[in-house]
Amino acid sequence: MSEISGASILLVGASGGLGRELAKGLHERGARLTLGSRHSSALEALGVPGAHAVGDVTQPGVPEAYVAAALQAHQGLDGVIFAAGAVAFGSVTDLSDEVLDDLWRVNTRAWMSVVRAATPALAESATAGRAPFGVTLSGVVAESPTAGIAAYSAVKSALHSFGIAAGRELRRQGIRLIDARPGHTETELSRHPLAGATPVFPAGLSPAVVARRIIEAIENDEKDLPSTSFAGLS
Repeated sequence: MSEISGASILLVGASGGLGRELAKGLHERGARLTLGSRHSSALEALGVPGAHAVGDVTQPGVPEAYVAAALQAHQGLDGVIFAAGAVAFGSVTDLSDEVLDDLWRVNTRAWMSVVRAATPALAESATAGRAPFGVTLSGVVAESPTAGIAAYSAVKSALHSFGIAAGRELRRQGIRLIDARPGHTETELSRHPLAGATPVFPAGLSPAVVARRIIEAIENDEKDLPSTSFAGLS
């Protein structure tokens, strides 16, 4: 079992629908949080205690600044959760290069940069006898690429693949990477796409339920959360 109480955890995308629930759940379990978002006002509105890291994590230097904020506030870093994301809807013939680049930067490349920035601190956590981790949310589309969101499926599949390979490297330093792949979740993400019109989805998973399952996986030392891990949750 991994102890969340007292752990220093950086939550990227803390002001999003799922990030908000993760922040609440982690705080309730006693984590020392560093909450990351593009907007300070959004972090203030959360009402969850923790250090704040403000900036666009896709921009140079911002991932390093996020990690530095966690280290300054809590003198260490034991976990990083990447709950930032963006979606675009439409045919492969409809999306501009600008949208494609944005999907890549937000969903995939930003996490690569965060991992690079956080690895030294997470490795120190392992050396100190703790159980450092990183969590991503590639989603069910990483398992089942979907027509109408082909580009989104592609960058999320890349996020998942990066986690598998990076996880093999980082476990030598005592760092565990977890990828969560829940089905459609009722957050604001799909309601504010970078492009295209939001389709009608069946009722999705509750963000609170998804957040609870992810936190349980951290506590229980799980290494992967496929879509089947979220089946039947309520």
